[in-house]
Amino acid sequence: MAQLTIALDIMGGDHGPLVILAAAIRAVEKHSHCQFVLCGDQAVIRPALEPLSNEQLSRIEVEHCEQVVLMDEKPTQALRNKKQSSMRRALELVAEGRADACVSAGNTGALMAMAFYVLKTLPGIDRPALVTAMPTASHHRVFLLDLGANVNCDSEALFQYGVMGTVLAQQCARIDNPRVALLNVGEEDIKGNAQVKYADQLFRNAESINYIGYVEGDDIFTDVADVVVTDGFTGNVALKSSEGLAKLVINEVRRVSQQNWYTRLLAKISLPLLKSIYTRVNPDQYNGASLLGLRGIVVKSHGNASADAFYYAISQAINEAQMQVPERIKNRIEQVLLEHH
Repeated sequence: MAQLTIALDIMGGDHGPLVILAAAIRAVEKHSHCQFVLCGDQAVIRPALEPLSNEQLSRIEVEHCEQVVLMDEKPTQALRNKKQSSMRRALELVAEGRADACVSAGNTGALMAMAFYVLKTLPGIDRPALVTAMPTASHHRVFLLDLGANVNCDSEALFQYGVMGTVLAQQCARIDNPRVALLNVGEEDIKGNAQVKYADQLFRNAESINYIGYVEGDDIFTDVADVVVTDGFTGNVALKSSEGLAKLVINEVRRVSQQNWYTRLLAKISLPLLKSIYTRVNPDQYNGASLLGLRGIVVKSHGNASADAFYYAISQAINEAQMQVPERIKNRIEQVLLEHH
């Protein structure tokens, strides 16, 4: 297996660097073929690395950064004033070729602005898109994009998202011919706004995309499609709503199972089943939204991610780096553009 280098923004996120460092240490222990560059305050990072072995320490480099992008900082201010930040440095390492991917739990708007500026988009891609994999009823995963990188999307952008989602599903989920759908307010041809209707025509004219038409919100989880395309506003609402519902289900099961001795006994008997359900719906394992369309791999973790959740984001970055996702998107976009001309 090829040696990979992953850059981590240690200072981003709601819970401070120690949570991210815990995830980083787990990644070092689990992925022996990977090097890691930890970007942040070395006074915070160095003590956390003391329990590691010499072999593990040999695969870690600390890149000291004087600045931190605050979670409520405006993207334009971060881009202009935080050139020495851990977030900016992690992105620069990818741009310089010193890292194969980077991961940050920091300010989403700032990360997108910096990534767009530092890495630039691939030829044929107008704007990057945030995408993540979500669970479905048949144990497959569905890739949903955009999740908030672009609130307003024209038809061409939606079409580009479908192409990028196809490549991600092929490379990271090993799906030969991914089914691509457009999220809409109904499945009928007359439904939807002008952008969605024109995007529908673009997909129908692209022979290399396995386009299946419109789907509604409840279809995201029924395994009717492998890639679901929508604008950033709708995608973000869908993502946050599903995460909120998953947490509600988990908390309700916990509450009901502890109501009295009888429910506690039933919960103990059904513990293997409950653990299986928890594993399936727990949002932590779906943490890690990829910023697709850039000339490098950038994975955005939730700001409030636990150490487990951030570890999953690191694993997502490693997987994409192994599959050379940006290069494959570039090749696929070129192929599709030739079809259009």
